[in-house]
Amino acid sequence: MKNSSNLLFLSITIFSALVVISSNNWISMWMGLEMNLMAFIPLISKTKNHFLAQSCMMYFLVQSMGSLMMLFVILFNSLIMVHYEAMSNSMSIIIMLSMCIKMGVPPLHFWFPEIMSKMNWMKCYIMMTLQKVAPLTIMSTIGHNSMLMVMITMSVVVGSIGGLNQSSMRKLMAYSSINHMGWMMSCMYINNNSWMMYLLLYTIMLTPILLWLSMYNIYFMNQINVYVNTYLDKLMMSIMMLSLGGLPPFIGFFPKWMVIQYMIEMNMYWTITIMVMCSLLTLYFYMRMISSILLMYSSVNNWLIKPIKTYINSTFMFIMNLMLPIIMYMNMF
Repeated sequence: MKNSSNLLFLSITIFSALVVISSNNWISMWMGLEMNLMAFIPLISKTKNHFLAQSCMMYFLVQSMGSLMMLFVILFNSLIMVHYEAMSNSMSIIIMLSMCIKMGVPPLHFWFPEIMSKMNWMKCYIMMTLQKVAPLTIMSTIGHNSMLMVMITMSVVVGSIGGLNQSSMRKLMAYSSINHMGWMMSCMYINNNSWMMYLLLYTIMLTPILLWLSMYNIYFMNQINVYVNTYLDKLMMSIMMLSLGGLPPFIGFFPKWMVIQYMIEMNMYWTITIMVMCSLLTLYFYMRMISSILLMYSSVNNWLIKPIKTYINSTFMFIMNLMLPIIMYMNMF
């Protein structure tokens, strides 16, 4: 079978995330992270070229460093093997930093956009969604500590400012993922299980965008004007990007609305103000991306037009991103 190895390593990647979720001790969590690392590297290196080889080595070194820090804490503090509440504050901070390395959360995020810029969209999709499950599960197991709020603030600030001057779509989506990681960790801070709902909604929003970018083979902003030539494609791309940015009435506003409501109830006004202002910056670079196709008429040569019929997919994307008013209406009863 042609794609049997891809299916095998993808299955091991999913299984390793389930191992971490279902584990009740730290050693098995570490083993799940190592399985995840060893299964994802062959997925990256499936296509042979110089950039993927470089990203494989960079990914291996970074993830190994995070796993080594976690293993050091496990072996250093034997009380962790009894129960996680016996962990001291300094040990929990080290594990949080190791998970920050694995997820690409600031201040240890520099590898994440670089690796994303060398992979295709399907590998980027796994990096932004599935590869976040296991480290977020470990962070939620640790619970609150003094580092979590610092990482939340740095994630939303770095994710919004870092994407302002990007012309590469992959780096832009990487910084967008860093910004969303700040919102996911804020869900973890205020309600330990609500981050799962945020990650699920983020995955649902990201899926049609990356499928669309992969279908048209778009990797830079200047390619959008070439390949996006029908009004339906322009409308769908605008809706998907604004939904990912969290603009009402699209479905992307729902998880951010949930975080805003929780933080107002906890009187965390300054934190949520910073997060909302940074979310407006992310909306700015999404608008910068789609403004050229909405506000400017561009002529395209016929041989550059790809005859791809996307009406069914476009209808599904349109309905999915406009589900927020329906959810608000159902919550009234």
